[in-house]
Amino acid sequence: MVEDVFVLVPAYNAGATVERVFERIPDEARRRIRRYAAVNDGSKDDTAAALERLAARFPNLAILNHPVNRGYGEAEKTLLRYALAEGAQVGILLHSDGQYSPEKIPEILEPFDRGAADMVQGSRMSGGGALRGGMPLYKFVANKMLTAIENRAFGMSMAEYHSGYMAYSRKAIETIPWEKLSNSFDFDLEMLVLAHVKGLRIAEVPIPTIYAGEKSHLNPVKYGFDVLSVVRQYRRGKYHRM
Repeated sequence: MVEDVFVLVPAYNAGATVERVFERIPDEARRRIRRYAAVNDGSKDDTAAALERLAARFPNLAILNHPVNRGYGEAEKTLLRYALAEGAQVGILLHSDGQYSPEKIPEILEPFDRGAADMVQGSRMSGGGALRGGMPLYKFVANKMLTAIENRAFGMSMAEYHSGYMAYSRKAIETIPWEKLSNSFDFDLEMLVLAHVKGLRIAEVPIPTIYAGEKSHLNPVKYGFDVLSVVRQYRRGKYHRM
């Protein structure tokens, strides 16, 4: 069973949701989490106050701050730097908007416990319930189409590449040159691509799809073009040279 589990929370304008995300973490997972870290990525709402309230309830929560918004990828980099410096053996990225189920943390950890994975992605598509969970049809179709393109380009067989529910072993954090990667939402995709290039083991764990009116900061059109750019750069050998 892996120890030194860190939960890493990127938070941008998440004042209305982040406390509930922490409340949903099951006791089974809390007993295993050594530290939480949340980065307030230049939020303009009351995210800072919400994180301070959480720190009073979770003494092992470290609050990191970006004075201005630096983007999703840069928020993850700040969290990974912290996890690496503080001795994390596994870092779980848990979004602050509630769209990724904290209740699934024990299942996310299971492949690490078995020594079967260096990276785990919580996948909405592998369980077959994405549409039942409220994923808009256009997002479902786009996800399927992009995933087919990516699997063919990368020579992989992932159920999807577009979930942000990611978990990294220390080996993955130390092996992947993530400081060189995107500061935007395609950061997670680049992490998966480089894990594949570096020969790391990737596992997918089914997670529920949750759409309940949360505000997403992802522009789907821009993200789609960013994904295709990653595919193009992969074919040109960018990631193999890293």
